[in-house]
Amino acid sequence: MSKLETTYLGLKLKNPVIVGSSGLTSSIEKIKQIEEKGAGAIVLKSIFEEQIKYEAGKMANGSDSPEALDYVNYYVKNNTVEQYLDLIKNAKEAVNIPVIASINCVSSKEWTGFAKSVEEAGADALEVNVFVLPNDKNASAEHYENVYFELAEQLKKTINIPFAFKLGSHFSNLVGFVQKLNVPGVVLFNRFYAPDINVDKMEFTTSEVFSTPADIRNSLRWVGIMSSKITDMDIAASTGVHDGKAVVKQLLAGASAVQVCSTLYKNGIDHLENIIKDLEDWMNKHGFENIEEFKGKMSYSKIDDPLVYERSQFMKYFSSIQ
Repeated sequence: MSKLETTYLGLKLKNPVIVGSSGLTSSIEKIKQIEEKGAGAIVLKSIFEEQIKYEAGKMANGSDSPEALDYVNYYVKNNTVEQYLDLIKNAKEAVNIPVIASINCVSSKEWTGFAKSVEEAGADALEVNVFVLPNDKNASAEHYENVYFELAEQLKKTINIPFAFKLGSHFSNLVGFVQKLNVPGVVLFNRFYAPDINVDKMEFTTSEVFSTPADIRNSLRWVGIMSSKITDMDIAASTGVHDGKAVVKQLLAGASAVQVCSTLYKNGIDHLENIIKDLEDWMNKHGFENIEEFKGKMSYSKIDDPLVYERSQFMKYFSSIQ
C-alpha cells in the first residue's frame, strides 16, 4: 500500500491534493465535506481588498461627509474581517487537516496587519493573491514588481506562519522574479477574472470561469522548470487539474502539492475520492511507496532532454500538421 503523505510549506499533509480557494471552502459545512472526501488541506475562500473598498463605497454613496465615509470604511472593513477570522477559527475547530487562509490584495501594505490577525486566528498558513495590472505605459517593470517584493518583506517581518504567493504567469522573467521574491512557497498559477464581449448585445460579460483539462499545459511547464531552478521553495500546482492523472503529472514535474477547484464544481466534491484513488492506484502500479520517490522525477533538470519544456520546441512537434 502506497503512502500519500507529503509536506507543503512545512505542513504535514495526508496527501498532496489541496482544495483551492473558492466558494467550496466558504462554509464550515462544505469544509467538513471536503475533509471527509479525503483532501490533504484546504485554502479558504479569499477575502478581497477590492471588494471591501467597493462595499464601503456603496454604503457611503451620496454622503458628502468625509467623517461618514471614514466611518463606513472602518465599519465595513472590520466587520468583513471579523467574519473571515471567525471562519478561520471555526474551520480549525471543525477539521483536522491544515487550514490555509487566503487574501487577495492590490497593494503592498494594506493587508499586513490583517495577515497578523489571520495568524492569531489560528490559520496554519497564508496564501497571498496579489496582482497589479501593469497598464501604465510610463511605469517600469520594476515599479510593478516592487509591489510584490515589498509585500513579501512586510509579511516576513509580521507573521510567523508560512505563506505562499499565488502568481500569474505574466512576468518577463518568471524564474528570476520568483527567486528574488524569496518566499516559502508559490502557487502556479492564479486564474484571474477575464472580460469578454457579447457581440450581439455589445456588452461586456465574463469569460469562462472554470478551467479545462487543457489549461494544465502552462502550469505544468513552469512547475517543471521552477522546481529545478529554485530548489529551496515549495511549489503548488494549480489550474487545469481535473483528475488523478493530472495530479501525477504535476508531482512528476516537481510540485509539492496540487490544488483542485473547477473539477469539483463540475463533478461534485465526491470527485475528490476518485482523484486520490487514481493517484494511489498509479503509485501502486509503478511500485512507488511514497511521494518523494517520484516527485520531480520528470522535472527540467531530471530528464535527458530538458528542451521539451522550452517554447522553442513548439514548431518541432506541430510543423507536420497540415
